[in-house]
Amino acid sequence: MDIAQFIERSIGQWRSQRSVHHLAFRHFEEVISTIEIVALVPDSQEVLDLCQTHGVDPQLIVHPFRMSWQGESDWDEAEVVEGSTVLVPVPDTDCPNQGKLLRDQGYAETIPAIGQYRIGADGVFVLHTPYDRAMAEEKIWFASEHIRFRVSLIKTSLGSGVTTASFSSEVRSLS
Repeated sequence: MDIAQFIERSIGQWRSQRSVHHLAFRHFEEVISTIEIVALVPDSQEVLDLCQTHGVDPQLIVHPFRMSWQGESDWDEAEVVEGSTVLVPVPDTDCPNQGKLLRDQGYAETIPAIGQYRIGADGVFVLHTPYDRAMAEEKIWFASEHIRFRVSLIKTSLGSGVTTASFSSEVRSLS
């Protein structure tokens, strides 16, 4: 599987149930959310702006997309968990199963970020993203056409300690 196939399989609306262990706070959180993943056209202004921000030639990108989410957490029931980010894959020219992933808003910190991805022979998408004060590692794989799983770790900036660990099961909405 290459990045284009992975994104095409991911397009749609997903119902997500995420269990989060905040190790620094010794707290367990449950988040129920809806995630929507939509394809973007490569020459849209938001994609071109993100390429310019990171100094990437737009001719090198494939299948840009937007991921939006809205959910509820049992940690703070008054807070609505929501957001949106533009993601732009830039595959390596010599290996289509790995490359960079540009984001206008990161996972661990809400700043623009560049992660390194690879897709293994088993179809597991692995993303490592360094930030100013942390490092995120995400793994996503499909159990079937309409079920996928995601594991995320937030590590210290040097990658030596884990501060947050989460597991998500995501089911595609078929309506």
